[in-house]
Amino acid sequence: MNKHFDVIIVGAGAAGLMCAMEAGRRGRRVLVLEKAGRAGNKIRISGGGKSNFTNLDVSADNYLSRNPHFCKSALARYTQWDFMDLMRRHGLTWEEREHGRLFCEQGAGAIVDMLLEECTAAGVRFRYDCEIEDIRWKQGFSLYTSQGGYTAESLVIATGGPSIPRMGATDFGLRVARQFGLKSIPFKPALVPFTFPSGFLARVLKPLAGISLEAAVSCNEAGFREELLFTHRGLSGPVILQVSSYWNRGDPIFVNLLPDLDAGDWLKAEQGAYPNRHLKNLLAEKLPRRLAGILCEQLFSDQPLQAFSHRELAHMGATLNGWRLQPSGTEGMRTAEAATGGVDTDELSSRTMEAKKQPGLYFIGETVDVTGQLGGYNFQWAWASGWSAGQVA
Repeated sequence: MNKHFDVIIVGAGAAGLMCAMEAGRRGRRVLVLEKAGRAGNKIRISGGGKSNFTNLDVSADNYLSRNPHFCKSALARYTQWDFMDLMRRHGLTWEEREHGRLFCEQGAGAIVDMLLEECTAAGVRFRYDCEIEDIRWKQGFSLYTSQGGYTAESLVIATGGPSIPRMGATDFGLRVARQFGLKSIPFKPALVPFTFPSGFLARVLKPLAGISLEAAVSCNEAGFREELLFTHRGLSGPVILQVSSYWNRGDPIFVNLLPDLDAGDWLKAEQGAYPNRHLKNLLAEKLPRRLAGILCEQLFSDQPLQAFSHRELAHMGATLNGWRLQPSGTEGMRTAEAATGGVDTDELSSRTMEAKKQPGLYFIGETVDVTGQLGGYNFQWAWASGWSAGQVA
């Protein structure tokens, strides 16, 4: 294999594959280096094997970043509709689920195959099981790897973040950024379940393991309404994963178990109509019975409604509509679906993803300090940022 290329891309994930096919279409000689034995491993496991590849409704509001405006340029230039057009050309179809989430009906592997077909047509070369040992720059980039040395005019870092380390994820991108004097924000687990102190876990959460319900959960002015799942480790489910991206250690979260009701007014009305009814039986009409029992055992008391004052009912209602919980942490990168943080966006061009201090060096995808909410947004950022770099690298 020729050792010199116009563009070397490190990482054969969503962003790297998109960048490779776009650069290759421009006639650039492109090499992709991937330390795993095949491309697109995170794509393959996403969405339960169906890949939630984008969302019908994409805007900057769906992303977390120190600079909330940075992602706008790329997202506007390569949209969800563009990726859907690419899929149509390859005969792929999708199904829409709640909240505008799109899943590939042929499976996640079909998306990887599509991207690899595009790369092959564009003349992109790949080296798998390839570890990067050193990167140097002198009028071009020299990469020393487990499979030999390579040089290129442009270097694109598409190695993602450190979430799901069993897939080989690391903070390699931030190490490269530091090497070239670029600032970065430390990675933090995002889209991840919460853990709780052992006492609260044993008394409240473990007895509820396996129960799920629709709830509204908020933290630091961010709020979502989706399924909440009680587990033997703590709290999970889509609504918890969403909120976790906005949580910092020490912050409480607030869980609204009855988001369609003013629970205090409801309890008072039920007291007037059914004064002899026990609280547990009433709550079990709206909530899973085990949850109603735990609430009465740990927070309230299971008495006839007439035994409670209006003030007590108002307090119980406030708890049902805003149960204050104090996570002790998260399950960490081991189960996180993404990570916040990354290369500081102030260091990059929002149009091209090129480093301002180092011409020819690009960072794309999750390596950059842009993190999407749950629902296909991180893939759309990968497609958009990879496409943007691919137009110029």
